[in-house]
Amino acid sequence: MGEPAAHRVLVVPHFMRLHEWIALEDGYFTAEGLAPDLRADVMHRVSSHARSEYLKRPQDAPFFEAAPVANSACEWGSVCNAGAGMGRFVPDLYGVARFAIFARPDSGLRRLTDLRDVPVGVGLMAGSHFTTLRTLEGVLPKEHIRIENVGGPGRRLLALRAGDIPAATLLDPEIPLATAEGFVPLAAGEFRTLFWVSPEIPPGVLAAYFAALRRADRALRDAPARYMPLWARNVPPALAGDHDYTRFGLGELLMFEPYPREIYDQTVAFAQRWGLAGHMREDAFDALAFAPST
Repeated sequence: MGEPAAHRVLVVPHFMRLHEWIALEDGYFTAEGLAPDLRADVMHRVSSHARSEYLKRPQDAPFFEAAPVANSACEWGSVCNAGAGMGRFVPDLYGVARFAIFARPDSGLRRLTDLRDVPVGVGLMAGSHFTTLRTLEGVLPKEHIRIENVGGPGRRLLALRAGDIPAATLLDPEIPLATAEGFVPLAAGEFRTLFWVSPEIPPGVLAAYFAALRRADRALRDAPARYMPLWARNVPPALAGDHDYTRFGLGELLMFEPYPREIYDQTVAFAQRWGLAGHMREDAFDALAFAPST
C-alpha cells in the first residue's frame, strides 16, 4: 500500500515568527502528515496594507470567505476577532512576541512622556494598537493618548521613513530594521499572541500543525543562527534589501501551555475599557475558544 495522503492545511504565516518556515524546511509538516499551503502573499498584505478599516483588513478576508485557515494575532485581537464572528481563538497554547515604539530622530521625542498628544502610528485592532495603549496608559492620562491608524507594520516603518508620522509601534521584523536605520526607541516590551483559526479546520489537522510548530520552536531555540536567513521571507517586499539577518533575533516564540482564563478575562476587560470591543457579539471564553465540537 502507498503512503497515506497528506492533509492539506491553509496557513497564513505570521511575520513575527519563523516557525512555519522552519517546519517546512526541516520536514516537520511532512512528518506530521500535512501538506501546508503557506500564504506568504496574505502575510505581506497584512504587513503592508494602509489604514484598512476593521473587518476589511487583509487578515479578515479569509474568514469572510469561509476558508479553513489558521492565522494568529495578538491576544486582544484574536479574542475580539472571534467575538466579532471571525473564527475562534485556540486556548491550548500562546506565543510571546516583541513590540517597540520608535520615533524619528528629528522629532525631538526621547521619552514616552514626550508622546503627550502626539499621534503614534498603529494598525487598527492589532498588536500595535493594544500594546501602545497599554504602554502609554502607564505614563499619560487617557485623554492625552493619541493613536493613528497607519496600517500594517511594514507600512508603519515606511511612514516613519517618509516623515508621515513622528512615532510608530513596530513588531518583528521591522524592529531590527528600524534599529539599524537609527530610529529612536522610546519603549520596548513583549505581548502574548493567540492562534486565530477557522472552526472548520479538523481538530486532528490543527493538532498536527501545532505538533510541527512545537518541533520548529525547539529547533529554533536550540540552534538559532541556523535559521536567521529565513527572516528574508518575512520582510515585506517594500522593505527588502541587503539586511544583516544575524541581528534579527528569535522573533516570536511559542509557549505550549494553556492560555489562562484569568488572562482572558483581563484581555476582554482591557478591550472594553478602551472602547474596542464594540464589534464583539459574544465574549464568553467557551463560546469563542476552538474545541473539537466547534
